[in-house]
Amino acid sequence: MSARRSTAALLLVAALSLGVSACTATGPGSRSECEVSGCTVTFERGVEAKISVLGVDTELTAVEGNVVTLAVGGQPVTVPVGETGSVQGMNLTVQEITQDKVVVRLATGL
Repeated sequence: MSARRSTAALLLVAALSLGVSACTATGPGSRSECEVSGCTVTFERGVEAKISVLGVDTELTAVEGNVVTLAVGGQPVTVPVGETGSVQGMNLTVQEITQDKVVVRLATGL
């Protein structure tokens, strides 16, 4: 198991043991809502949108039609809307693309 995935797992276990069920965070042009199963991140389009999710820096780098490219922990991943990709030990699902925003779900698979 990678160090990043181990850290994410420890964070989730700590949240469970403390009874924390949800949290939110914001970053430049982005907002995340997390729960035990993962985080839903909304990126604004047309700005430099990035956020740290589950201890991993995540940045929206491109949107072309119905395909999103993100940099997760510095590694690029390209995923069409409605599909799931894997990067840095996390599953990433593109849930929605509009003129104003991109919504993705990040989960560790735990």
